[in-house]
Amino acid sequence: MRIFNTLSGKKEAFKPIHEKSVRMYICGMTVYDDTHMGHARTFLSFDLIVRYLRNIGFKVTYVRNITDVDDKIISRAKELNLDPTDLVQKYINSMQEDFESLGMINPDLEPRATENINSIISLIETLIDKGHAYEGDSDVYFSVESFKSYGKLSGRNLEDMLAGARVDIDVDKKNPSDFVLWKKDTEGIKWDSPWGLGRPGWHIECSAMSIDALGETFDIHGGGSDLKFPHHENEIAQSECVTGKDFAKIWMHTGSLRIDKEKMSKSLGNFVTVKESLENHSPEVLRLFLISSHYRSPLNYSDESIEEAKSSLDRLYNSIKDLEYLSKESVKSEYSDKFHNAMQDDFNTPSAISVLFEIARQVNSLKKDNEIEEATKLASELYDLSSILGLLQQDPSDYFRDGINISESQIQSLIDKRNKARAEKDFTLSDKIRDDLLEMGIALEDRNNETVWRKV
Repeated sequence: MRIFNTLSGKKEAFKPIHEKSVRMYICGMTVYDDTHMGHARTFLSFDLIVRYLRNIGFKVTYVRNITDVDDKIISRAKELNLDPTDLVQKYINSMQEDFESLGMINPDLEPRATENINSIISLIETLIDKGHAYEGDSDVYFSVESFKSYGKLSGRNLEDMLAGARVDIDVDKKNPSDFVLWKKDTEGIKWDSPWGLGRPGWHIECSAMSIDALGETFDIHGGGSDLKFPHHENEIAQSECVTGKDFAKIWMHTGSLRIDKEKMSKSLGNFVTVKESLENHSPEVLRLFLISSHYRSPLNYSDESIEEAKSSLDRLYNSIKDLEYLSKESVKSEYSDKFHNAMQDDFNTPSAISVLFEIARQVNSLKKDNEIEEATKLASELYDLSSILGLLQQDPSDYFRDGINISESQIQSLIDKRNKARAEKDFTLSDKIRDDLLEMGIALEDRNNETVWRKV
């Protein structure tokens, strides 16, 4: 197996530190708003990678953190007049619901920054003792000049640092590129520390959580391409200055999800939430859309692209329809070899998915020739390989039955939207949602101040 390592800029043979055991840390959500499809693209990519590694025999320890203290969280809580703790829990629940809807597996560990404050303080104390950090009048900072390899992940030099995201310019710093380890603040979310009341900086949180969960050196560290600099660059610097060891062996970054040729992000205000997308598209269609492009490549979000994914998924389900596709005699043909060769070449999902369609065409040909036994065996292979990608998870008869292809979470989301419209006396919208659901085979009944649904 070969994996592209951002650190070296090339594909490398994958050799985990401990044979057949993989330790992986993925930078998770900062929970201050609903999950958007750009987030889904990143986390679904790593969901697929974990699934595949486990399928071929690796024991994977999958860690995905939650950033639950951050300036954006505090600002958003003030905006909504909510306690930050309540805001965080609201959006953690929302995130987990979205990930479950898209069929993502749960991480083995999901540490929160607020649960690791003692570890964070300990790392900062070590950095100060070793001369890599210093206390200013306003905050505690990491000295980038103290780490000679700074910039090795992003390929930037110190002169480039000012252009990076989340790098604060502060007269309190010795170098404008130095970054905050501890924010001194007597207001809002705060903890006591050797430097007074305050809260941790963003970068040090992930160093503490990953080292606590996986040790000083682990196999894979990943996240969106926007985290490469400065977040991951800073993680490397502070972690390796503490331990004197390599932080992570392989760095993996996903390409951005674009909309109208711009990166989808909350800061640009051009995002589509997972819940919004699920109102119009089934979870499995969205999953196929998001993995149809290589994880490192940009992907453009559009209704047309998702409809193409829907047509493609229909073709796969059509091929196994009317067959006992879970045959006891599942074959492993040359198709399986092609599929695994693609996946072991840096998780090349477009090539792997193309193999699925080759199998589907062959199954259809065998069905046409009434060679049902051979078609069934091959359909079973198609099911087995598709399952690795989280596809073909429904019985074909359920997928096509009465044209109903909508999940329970989608139905409930539309009911909630309808109830809100009714409360606001927007009866045109509420009637449209009811009629749209009926067209999809879902009838609504309003009784005792509650809306229930049933398939028709």
